[in-house]
Amino acid sequence: MSAEEGHRTSVEQVQAAHDRLGDAARPETVRRQHAAGKLTARERIDLLLDPGTGVEVGALVTPEDDELDAPGDGLVATMGEVDGRPVSAFATDFTVIGGSLGEAGMRKIIGMVDLSLRRGIPLVMLVDGGGHRVQEIDARPYAFGGDTGPFWRQALLSGWTPQVAAVMGPAFAGAALFTSFADFVPMVKGTGSLGVAGRQLVKAATGEDVTTEELGGSGIQNRNGNADLECLDDETCITLVRQFLGYLPTNASGEAPVVKSDDPPTRRSPELRDVVPVQRRRAYDVKKVIRHVLDDGHLLEIQPGYARNIVTALGRLDGQSVGVIANQPRFLGGAIDSAASDKAARFMELCNAFGLPIVSFVDVPGVLIGTGAERQRLVRHAAKPLMVLAHATVPIVTVVLRKAYGAGYLAMGGGRSGVDGALLWPTAEMSPMGIEGAVDVIFRRQIEAADDPQAHRDEMIERFYDKSTPLRAASGFGIDDVIDPAQTREKVIGMLRVNRGRRLKLVPPKQHWITPT
Repeated sequence: MSAEEGHRTSVEQVQAAHDRLGDAARPETVRRQHAAGKLTARERIDLLLDPGTGVEVGALVTPEDDELDAPGDGLVATMGEVDGRPVSAFATDFTVIGGSLGEAGMRKIIGMVDLSLRRGIPLVMLVDGGGHRVQEIDARPYAFGGDTGPFWRQALLSGWTPQVAAVMGPAFAGAALFTSFADFVPMVKGTGSLGVAGRQLVKAATGEDVTTEELGGSGIQNRNGNADLECLDDETCITLVRQFLGYLPTNASGEAPVVKSDDPPTRRSPELRDVVPVQRRRAYDVKKVIRHVLDDGHLLEIQPGYARNIVTALGRLDGQSVGVIANQPRFLGGAIDSAASDKAARFMELCNAFGLPIVSFVDVPGVLIGTGAERQRLVRHAAKPLMVLAHATVPIVTVVLRKAYGAGYLAMGGGRSGVDGALLWPTAEMSPMGIEGAVDVIFRRQIEAADDPQAHRDEMIERFYDKSTPLRAASGFGIDDVIDPAQTREKVIGMLRVNRGRRLKLVPPKQHWITPT
């Protein structure tokens, strides 16, 4: 063999290099990963993508430090398809230096985010690893800041294509920032953990000694609102990722897939006539209403463990993806607090970004009041949903089920302003404030002076309720119609069929609104 021929890399050498990357080359680390109840990075990618569509990129990347044994620099980056639609995806590999982020691996991540930006395709991040790799701490590359990391690009990607960050193991420090920009953050129970710093760093810096679960486990972060769903295992998590993507378009310029069902658009639900209790203060589960209205009763609830006084969910009506917000009377009576305001506003921004109509089911006694509300800065936070609704260009339909009181009614999109359909059930009550409380405050002296104060109070309350009926509300064309609850599905679908696509923007030529925080 000549010297010239000896420098040629053979196909066998290339194959051997690839073989060293696979799970089969590291049986012990794979065994430990499985023993912890986790799939490997490559197994997760295979589950995510349609069979046979995955094309790995950057597989032969090596770490900056030649002495480190880090196949692919601890990251699997792949392009492929989910339900026949293109995505870019990466998975941090916990079996390689704990899934820490090295400089070469970060370049692979940047490549996947750039692919999503360039081609307008969703970005899926499967996170199982710590933050920046300690062995590669170096001010020289770090000084570039956002220019050297994916986070600046994720900010640009926001609202253009869907971003998903599934937390399937530790996700602290830099790894946690992947979730900050994501539209959907499911976490695996028992293995997923999330936070700005891990427990060891927290103990060293603050003296606080907590377990990883106490600091940022899936239960904690779902209650805090930093995660969207808690999953039992890796397989369930990835199934939910695929479901979430199925409700959304590939990017903001496209339309969500239409999934036809055998559920007739004209189907009626007589059961809805009895959902709202006769007693005004009695609670009920608003999800019963949502399920009766949506196609086949299917919904994907987002953040069910956070701000439980409001429900946010994805579903379909006549095959078309929609976003649903609803007051939940089972918690705080469905009143709006700061957490509910933030949850609703974020969800409606997602819907507006990706062209999903919004259906709002209203049963709100108003906004929370008292010192607790003031400490939450509710005056500002309660304006967030209204700000999003005022700038929304997607179709909006509201259905008032029972109470529609005060600023809470406005936060839920109530009334004719800015909506494409406004419906009331016969059980609806509409008032600028809670009637009993208003009577007690405004007419206190008059009631105390009456011969029979209790009877006089009851009479006044009933008189105001007579002015708060749905027929009274409909008489001034403040709403479109009062409907039989059994017809809710049919009426909402009919309105959405007429109000298709984006509305004209009726706002001045400003650059952006200023979020009330």
